[in-house]
Amino acid sequence: MNTGTGQQPASSDSLWRLAWKRLCADRVAMVSLGVVLLFIGMLLLSLAGLIASDWEKEAGVHYAPPHFIGAGKAADRPVGDRVIREVPENPRDPLRDVIRQLRKEIREHRPSAGPAVQDYGIKDPLQADLDAIRSQRQQQDAGNDRAGIRQETLLFGADKWGHDVIKKVIKGSETSIVVGLVAALVATLIGTALGALSGYFGGWLDDCLNWFYSVFTSIPYLLLILAVAAVLQSKGMLTIILILGLTGWTGVFRLVRAEYMKHREREYVVAAGAIGASHWRRMFVHIFPNISHIPLVQFSLMAVGFIKSEVILSFLGFGVPVGVVSWGSMLNEAQNELILGKWWQLVAVTAAMAVLITALSLFTDGLRDALDPKLKQGDA
Repeated sequence: MNTGTGQQPASSDSLWRLAWKRLCADRVAMVSLGVVLLFIGMLLLSLAGLIASDWEKEAGVHYAPPHFIGAGKAADRPVGDRVIREVPENPRDPLRDVIRQLRKEIREHRPSAGPAVQDYGIKDPLQADLDAIRSQRQQQDAGNDRAGIRQETLLFGADKWGHDVIKKVIKGSETSIVVGLVAALVATLIGTALGALSGYFGGWLDDCLNWFYSVFTSIPYLLLILAVAAVLQSKGMLTIILILGLTGWTGVFRLVRAEYMKHREREYVVAAGAIGASHWRRMFVHIFPNISHIPLVQFSLMAVGFIKSEVILSFLGFGVPVGVVSWGSMLNEAQNELILGKWWQLVAVTAAMAVLITALSLFTDGLRDALDPKLKQGDA
């Protein structure tokens, strides 16, 4: 309909367009979104093998310190086809002289001719196996030495195997971020679907789902995780996702159920039913956009909690298998390194987790405010 000035009336923006406008106006949320997208981009590049694909390469000496600390007192010295680690003598070691004397006596009594495995005329029965292990180790060292001498310092140090900590953190994000986000998504979908059914329909369905919810919440969370892990038995990312997703939906269920019970009797839902809208349309087209901030907030919280849960599972032996790096396995290694004063792996993993979790929480908080239907009146 034309107005008196001949202009068309401005069309009202949809809920999602208004939410996007509010979100763009929130600088903290947009900066946080940029940080989250940076981590996701790093994750995709790592999965594609474009970065951190050589994280297993021994780029530095064992426990190589960061650049800003300087070279350590221990260094690796190439000798022929081997790399020998030189460690300065510790004058406070009370067994230093005893060990020196024992080594000297072994060298004096070892026959000059014959294989080096002869000690006091006794042949080592494990010599064949040891030779195979030494040969394999020498081949690995030779392969590492082709790229150059291992560095005494790295950007943020190295672990006990000489792996670059920065590349290891990037590679570990493949497991931790994927497990945290996908498991949180699975738990959010399960909790939202069950909560919507329970809160909207009520009756016997609500009673059954509430009984199911009560059973899950009556079991301590850690014991529930370990029980599901024991049933699944196998290790891997999919197993961890299933463990966390199938045990973490209860909080979302409770909140979504309460919101659906509150909204199902409101005028706009009753009016939608009066004009012939189906139950599914009323549930997910009319009600869900008005409570969508609840699952989003829970998704953020669960992503944070599931990253921590991956650490617990890896520590207890139910997490990633041996040979797969994750932030959890790195923290498991770091606790032993911290005793030796090697703190850089712990700081690198903790800093990466803190930045990602903080950015994800701030972005979700801004998205919740943008989707809050109560704020829509201010844009009218």
